[in-house]
Amino acid sequence: MTNSDASTNPTGGEADWRRPMQPALEINLMERILAPGNLHRAWKQVKSNKGASGIDGMALKDFPLYARLHWDKIRQSLREGTYQPSPVRRVIIPKPGGKGERLLGVPTVLDRVIQQAILQILTPIFDPGFSDSSFGCRPKRSAHGAIKRVKGYVKQGYRRVVDMDLEKFFDNVNHDVLMSRVSRKVRDKTLLSLIGRYLRAGVMVDGVVQATEWGTPQGSPLSPLLSNILLDDLDQELERRGHRFTRYVDDLVILVKSARAGRRVMASVTRYLTQELRLKVNLLKSRVRRIEDLEYLSFTFAGIRIIWSDRAFQDLKHRLRGLTSRRWRVSMEYRIERLNQYLRGWMGYFGLSQLYGPIPELEGWLRRRIRMCYWKQWRRPRTRISNLLKLGTSRSHAILTGLSRKGYWRLSRTMATQTGMTNDWLTKQGLLSIRDLWMKVQGYAKKSVSLSSS
Repeated sequence: MTNSDASTNPTGGEADWRRPMQPALEINLMERILAPGNLHRAWKQVKSNKGASGIDGMALKDFPLYARLHWDKIRQSLREGTYQPSPVRRVIIPKPGGKGERLLGVPTVLDRVIQQAILQILTPIFDPGFSDSSFGCRPKRSAHGAIKRVKGYVKQGYRRVVDMDLEKFFDNVNHDVLMSRVSRKVRDKTLLSLIGRYLRAGVMVDGVVQATEWGTPQGSPLSPLLSNILLDDLDQELERRGHRFTRYVDDLVILVKSARAGRRVMASVTRYLTQELRLKVNLLKSRVRRIEDLEYLSFTFAGIRIIWSDRAFQDLKHRLRGLTSRRWRVSMEYRIERLNQYLRGWMGYFGLSQLYGPIPELEGWLRRRIRMCYWKQWRRPRTRISNLLKLGTSRSHAILTGLSRKGYWRLSRTMATQTGMTNDWLTKQGLLSIRDLWMKVQGYAKKSVSLSSS
């Protein structure tokens, strides 16, 4: 799997990824999966995703050497159908907002590369046939699309929501039901057998391998596609019934016009999920809600307005407190770099919210915390006074504040610190504006340009 391999075999190159595929393939898919170009792209993707080691302890940096030494043997075993995937490593992470725990399975680097190679070949086979109302883990689709679709239905008058909760979905997938749906478009028995072995590879917990007779591990590259393949039957059934719905992997909402219709839909969809797909519905969490009571993908709705959830906003403030903690002994350059990185990511997702009200106050609070960090870093009164004078603070205010023994937080909001460490000065130090990031996501810059040009 070297760079030279990628250019010598056209069957694994970029052209295959974009080429329209027929509904079902009778050719040998394993050869396309094992094509050098496809494997090289798979390795690049796994490497860019980073990620932890599997049960073998192999780090990403060690994989190229391992592949050079062992790949011929591994490729042969994949072709012959004798390759045995390694069990995944169990990792437990807390869910956002303290809502329990999520069980992840971390495959070895080798298995991640193989699964990614499979994913790159199967995605253009299955994805074009998926429902237009499915948004999770698909090319050129995102959670934003799902949220905007819900908003569109609300505009049409569908203000009751059937909020379906699939109980531990990834742990409860029936392998036989899933594989029967994969085999509709995959005729390669060697590949089908390999996917089945990945599903049954097991999970290592405290050094002991546990069998996996159900489920598909979260954390593996192939798992999201397999989930969409299974739940596509549900999407097609909902479309056949004429429902307005949105699904993001296992997060499903169906919009109706009345509570009575919602109860009827929830009962019928629950029967379909349990009887046809053999999935469990959490009846305690599934319910019919008003649109104002829905929290979907960390957003809520006020009429047709999209708003970030209270929990998401509190998580933001909690993380900003950590990044601006006085106890974090890092340089201000590194602190601002990490802070900007987090703000870009958070606002890139939650900037879809149309709620502007809290942003000026949040920005002022963040700037004050940054001033507090600078104040502590300057430490000595002489240094503080000198820096304030350089920044343009009057001599009397600089001396009075520099000699003060009041707390950092209190002194971060004085005439001296605010006339010295001005908003413009903080911007020159590299601190991004939350307001500007929000306006960029909202598209205000583009709107102003189009208005001025007209």
